[in-house]
Amino acid sequence: MPHAKRRLGQHFLSDPRLLGRIADALAAGPADTVLEIGPGPGGLTAALAERAGRLVAIEKDRDLVPALRARYPSATIVEGDALELDWAALAGPRFFVTGNIPYNITSPLIDKALDPPRPERIVFLVQKEVADRVVARAGDEDYGALSVGVQSVAHAERLFTIGAGAFQPRPKVDSAVLRLTPLAEPLVSPEQQWSFRRMVVGLFGFRRKQLARGLRELTGWEPARVVEALVAVDVSATARPEVVPPVRFAALHTVLVDGGWTAR
Repeated sequence: MPHAKRRLGQHFLSDPRLLGRIADALAAGPADTVLEIGPGPGGLTAALAERAGRLVAIEKDRDLVPALRARYPSATIVEGDALELDWAALAGPRFFVTGNIPYNITSPLIDKALDPPRPERIVFLVQKEVADRVVARAGDEDYGALSVGVQSVAHAERLFTIGAGAFQPRPKVDSAVLRLTPLAEPLVSPEQQWSFRRMVVGLFGFRRKQLARGLRELTGWEPARVVEALVAVDVSATARPEVVPPVRFAALHTVLVDGGWTAR
């Protein structure tokens, strides 16, 4: 096992049984292309190579790249930053994404994975707390802007947890396997996705305030106009953001944009 680098957020998983379960969750077959983010020493890569027809892996740690290329000559090992590279250009028009991703860039990687063109399926091993937030439903304690943003474009599942003791070096928290399946018909169009995120993050920034008040501060609209917008999407003016489901946020965004609101 190579020495993990703290600056890259590396925590390696080597249990073949767990790695096989992660690869199985992706459900990619001989006709499919898989893009792996951060293969590290190649534990998950081995499981993926047994299942996928084509395997592309992006590794930022240049010290690990030669060994990966030697161990998996049939795979395409790309040295680089996954946040900066064009995934579709590397993998093609139809691909699956997976990886044991660093905790410190989990949210940016999820955002990138869900930006068009979206993969067929995404399976990430992430911090358990993040997985809980992604799959939370309206009214749950963990429900927030991340939940809404992801669920507006994908079906989210927390499949199983993996204890901290399974990793080397041992992280301070447990992990979970998160599976995201992009929706055939997202609640928000690609063109409106950035604006939608700004609205949702803005309203959750007023989490302790009733939605009408937060919406007034976000838009600068008069109270009567704000109430009218909320009535149009069947949301109570006294509700708080944490009880509003993604479909209502999407409807509210449409009303705001149609009314002339522009995200900043």
